[in-house]
Amino acid sequence: MTTGDDRAEDATSPDPFAADASGPRSWKRAFRDIGQGWRQRPLWGYLGWQDIKQRYRRSVLGPLWISITMAVVATAMGFLYGALFHEDIPQFLPYVATGLLIWYFINGCILEGSEVFIANEGLIRFLPAPLTLHVYRLLWRQTLFFMHNLVVWAILMVIFPRPLGWNLLLAIPAFALLVINGVWISVLSGIIATRFRDIPPIIASLTQLVFFMTPIVWSFQRLSTNPLAGYIELNPVLHFVEILREPLLGEAIVWRHWYVVGAITVVGCAAALVCLRNYRSRVAYWV
Repeated sequence: MTTGDDRAEDATSPDPFAADASGPRSWKRAFRDIGQGWRQRPLWGYLGWQDIKQRYRRSVLGPLWISITMAVVATAMGFLYGALFHEDIPQFLPYVATGLLIWYFINGCILEGSEVFIANEGLIRFLPAPLTLHVYRLLWRQTLFFMHNLVVWAILMVIFPRPLGWNLLLAIPAFALLVINGVWISVLSGIIATRFRDIPPIIASLTQLVFFMTPIVWSFQRLSTNPLAGYIELNPVLHFVEILREPLLGEAIVWRHWYVVGAITVVGCAAALVCLRNYRSRVAYWV
């Protein structure tokens, strides 16, 4: 079975037999889906921006509510957990806020990624477009949320200044790695969840557990001498948070986190490509 974009490709091909030769399960069509989705940047860029505008339509402050919500939550958690753990607030508040900034992006990619094709059922059924278009739209929307929330980090850096240095530039490749991993997570979990509808609730429950297991509202340094520290590092989200939080806070770069994230990126992209190759043509019938 083929999706709308497969039918469109076959219809416009000068040799329809050659188009069918590769079949719906082929690396050629999988990579073509990725490339065609990327080339349609004006479309998914516009749709992603419209998603945010629609969410805050008729609101006086509009998308500013994104930053306000982030600021309120970060301040409340920073003071609360800072008092519980006897932390220095000027140091701990930016730590918590930056952790939440990164967590919101990761959490959005995981939760919305598992439903990216289910949520776009109508478009997938009737619009001959590559599947990755919906993934790019999701990642663009989450990136816009991230940029709005980044304002809170900038304000905290003014209130509680830190020596950032040249390491701040590492935040760019670190965020790029988060985006790349967001793509493969959305593709892989999106296809699996479209077939098995119990997956999204399971993922939603697991992300709540992962939040408390990740050093976001508590300091990882406090566990450095604890025997549990080695087990905490088995949490992959920890490494994704640290590669971006360290340069944003001017902390020393721990390259171990980058190596782990690099390995996860390679394995995850390979798994997503295999899944896209084998099952992309079935998504239109599963939604």
